[in-house]
Amino acid sequence: MIICDMTKQKLKSLLPYAGIPLIGIALFLRQKGNMDAQIFLWSELLIAFGYIAAVIDLKSKKIPNSLVLAMFVAWFVSMIPKIFLDINTVTILLKDAAAGFLLGGGLLLLVYVISRGGLGGGDVKFMAAAGLFLGFWGTFLAMLYGILLAALIRIILLLVKKKSAKDTIPLAPFMYIGILIALFIGCY
Repeated sequence: MIICDMTKQKLKSLLPYAGIPLIGIALFLRQKGNMDAQIFLWSELLIAFGYIAAVIDLKSKKIPNSLVLAMFVAWFVSMIPKIFLDINTVTILLKDAAAGFLLGGGLLLLVYVISRGGLGGGDVKFMAAAGLFLGFWGTFLAMLYGILLAALIRIILLLVKKKSAKDTIPLAPFMYIGILIALFIGCY
């Protein structure tokens, strides 16, 4: 009986993450095999990491540093075969990844400083890491859609008086939706 209850609790805690493979399959079917293997790998990694960040941010309003570190490590490790197999493309990918990193992290860092902590540091680090995977244009689109969606939801919550002006909302779920839009419209 105790083992059965523990199993139910574990399954219940894993349930929010069941969407990860479904989103990955949907992207695969959407691309119909026309995506570069490196980009597809990055997309799948970003889908998984972003989903986890969004769920954790919704639950705790924090994005763990360990998750962001895992994103950086996964990006770096996934680049190793490309370095040895296709050095010509590596330079282009690195430049685009650096531009995405600077846009995602830099712009949100600026907002973080100006807002004096109104934006979470985890959001800054998450989008910097996501920028590596997305490159400049993917990061631009993801942030555009994510910020617009977050602003719209925030306005609605204020109008229906579910939140006050002092309350915060987690940003990672909205950025994740922006990332998915960027991936599914094929920003690469």
